[in-house]
Amino acid sequence: MDHAPIPENAIVSLYHPMPDEMDTKPLAEALLERGFEIALPVTPKKRGPLSFRAFREGDPLKADSFGVMTPLEAALEVRPTLIVAPLLAFTRDGCRLGYGGGYYDRTLAALRAESDILAIGFAFAAQEVEKLPMTATDQRLDWIVTEREAIDARDRKAALR
Repeated sequence: MDHAPIPENAIVSLYHPMPDEMDTKPLAEALLERGFEIALPVTPKKRGPLSFRAFREGDPLKADSFGVMTPLEAALEVRPTLIVAPLLAFTRDGCRLGYGGGYYDRTLAALRAESDILAIGFAFAAQEVEKLPMTATDQRLDWIVTEREAIDARDRKAALR
């Protein structure tokens, strides 16, 4: 993540990892140490965009209907400037295969309509594939960070237009 351009005073949305996902705890610790605020996503009851609640190490969490650990309803709702997203597969040009609910796509589309937002996929290098099917509603990632490298997908996206 040292290579990704994290804006000053950024609120960074991480995810609470499920089994087999890249662990975000070391990243959260490093970001908090550098003075960044952390948020965790909250899945809406209806198929809308995610919302985000402030999180600090030690804050209580509860499992949502998908089993994802999220902050309690009393936690402050915030708007992230950088979203670190989990994924199943990715391409170097920023295509992301998620878990099929479209939550990150809807969220990124809504946030990008309002202002700049940086989207970073956090994955293992072995999850890279050559090509993924994309629809008109799929949102591309700006960066992908693996245990081996940080990939700037923004240049590759521009080449595709």
